[in-house]
Amino acid sequence: MSNLAATLRKFLAPEFVFGAGSRKLAGRYAVNFGARRVLVVSDPGIIAAGWTGEIAALLAEHNVDAEVFSAVTPNPKAEEVMAGAERYDAAGCDVIVSVGGGSVIDCAKGIGIVAANRRHILEFEGIDNVALPSPPLICIPTTAGTSADVSQFAIITDPAERVKIAIISKIVVPDVSLIDPETCMTMDAYLTACTGLDALVHGVEAFVSLASGPVSDLHALQGIRLIHGNLLRVLEQPDDLEARSNMMLGSLHAGLAFSNASLGAVHAMAHSLGGLLDAAHGECNAILLDHVIDFNYPQAEDRFVRIGEAMGMDLHAFTAEGRRKALLDEVRRLKFAAGVRGTLSERNVGRSDVGELARKALADPCIVTNPRRPLARDLEAIYEEAL
Repeated sequence: MSNLAATLRKFLAPEFVFGAGSRKLAGRYAVNFGARRVLVVSDPGIIAAGWTGEIAALLAEHNVDAEVFSAVTPNPKAEEVMAGAERYDAAGCDVIVSVGGGSVIDCAKGIGIVAANRRHILEFEGIDNVALPSPPLICIPTTAGTSADVSQFAIITDPAERVKIAIISKIVVPDVSLIDPETCMTMDAYLTACTGLDALVHGVEAFVSLASGPVSDLHALQGIRLIHGNLLRVLEQPDDLEARSNMMLGSLHAGLAFSNASLGAVHAMAHSLGGLLDAAHGECNAILLDHVIDFNYPQAEDRFVRIGEAMGMDLHAFTAEGRRKALLDEVRRLKFAAGVRGTLSERNVGRSDVGELARKALADPCIVTNPRRPLARDLEAIYEEAL
């Protein structure tokens, strides 16, 4: 019996509507969910860009009141989730609409968990620890990167312990995602680069994950193709809606892949960095990616060669070591061309931080599906290479 025939794999995805203008369906979906008063979770930047107000107006057209909660910061904090849940209750809300990037969506997921289960958000860390379903959640992502709008993951920061926790459950999968590339037109270049590279990491890690499967593989490779082929184009031509659409579609594919196949050491280590230093998640992923690929390569060489091919590389004429070097060179070329340069030490990470960073990364759920099982010293060495 082949490995494929012998392996069971489950695949879960939410309802989603993809395409320019899909955000305008928010009011109709809210009504379908029986909404009378919606908690719109957003952040100050998205409000300034005008997207939050537009969604509130669309809800009003369908006679649905909107209560806006925008006290959300990058790497959403546990107390922000709890404050949002209090606002949800106090305002008598019955549906949640998230308008923003990954931090906003994760905060909205956390608010729903707390509103339904009446416990502190940090008590739900781990896999399948959420008992009761959340209120209906409509997501309108405004970045082409995190794919929190289609995933089983919610990542929340515990500031007291300076660590990010992962809540993994099908209960946190949104009820519907309205994936509209027009919302990405207001992103600045560096946010576009970091979120795009985050999506690339999703595809790469999902494809080499120990939990990968035939369906997640298809999404992972297509995500890699689209992101690799469009990231620099959209940075050069930020008003190119076709390139924005391709990035959003690539992010969607990569998100469906990692939601089902999970991730690996890049994300485990980036979560540790983000928790300790409140560092930008996509930037951390981009800095670490080539170092982790180098570590994992011997354990999944065939898979990494296929990743290189998805990036448009012809690796047949290379030796085994030549293929490895060519892939690493291409990853570095792409992230440098996108503007993500420099090292962790330039982001205020010191050698004295490495031990704690490695310890926390080793406890992250994403490390379980990394193709090569690392020791703490292995992770320390990767951090040191990236300093």
